[in-house]
Amino acid sequence: MSQALGMQSLNLSVPGVDLDAYLGSVNSISVLSAEEERELADRLFYSQDLDAARQLVIANLRFVAYIARGYAGYGLPQADLIQEGNVGLMKAVKRFDPEKGFRLVSFAVHWIKAEIHEFVLRNWRIVKVATTKAQRKLFFNLRSAKKRLALLTREEAEAVARDLNVPVKDVLEMEGRLSAHDMAFDLPLDSDEDSYQAPAYFLEDQDSNPAELIEEQAQETSDNKALREAMLTLDERNQDIVVQRWLSEEKATLHELAKKYNVSAERIRQLEKNAMAKLKDAMQELGVESFGVS
Repeated sequence: MSQALGMQSLNLSVPGVDLDAYLGSVNSISVLSAEEERELADRLFYSQDLDAARQLVIANLRFVAYIARGYAGYGLPQADLIQEGNVGLMKAVKRFDPEKGFRLVSFAVHWIKAEIHEFVLRNWRIVKVATTKAQRKLFFNLRSAKKRLALLTREEAEAVARDLNVPVKDVLEMEGRLSAHDMAFDLPLDSDEDSYQAPAYFLEDQDSNPAELIEEQAQETSDNKALREAMLTLDERNQDIVVQRWLSEEKATLHELAKKYNVSAERIRQLEKNAMAKLKDAMQELGVESFGVS
């Protein structure tokens, strides 16, 4: 166990900080023998020894880095792929049963790839290209096949469909998704409007009806005119109270108006109530059925 115990003093950098230093560190770690791995796995499985779990993880970090290199073609940072794979390795170590009779690396490969696959699908495109299990299988296998092929012919698509046991239409649809590119929803700041039309320009506003908008604008204009005429039926003080309490952006309080007119706040409340009642009557006489101000 000298090799495994020696790892306790190893300092590993974070992949995202210095990838080369990280790879140099993990590649310098000695590979565990079957006996060393079994001893550590037994300590973890039967005694929940967390130090044994740590040593099992560290000893297999080089394997995660090796798997992550296989996903370099997706245009995602290698450090991020490695870190996601490390999460999968830790999950595998937690679930590893030494009594099954196989090495940890054989068991962990599924968990490592599963985490990397999820990361790729979440980040490869803004719009998800694969959501179901069958689509995910098709995504990774078809992209691997297209490294050798240009645009698929009908015969090639049928061959891929047979190999993966999926409908041909699913193969063609996934190929279209793989060939597409993300486009900014809004107009880029440095773009010429004549040369670029963002998708936002082509969306229909389901809540907008030009006829209704014109009608609402006409009604609002009419109501505002009626309100101005109705306000003339009030004396100057009552007009000011209504404006300050209802029509100003920064509405005055009863106490502020009471101080202004040297009366009680209750008196201002009564004046406001009476003024609003007069306005309502005046608006109805002008043909406005409902009256409200905000």
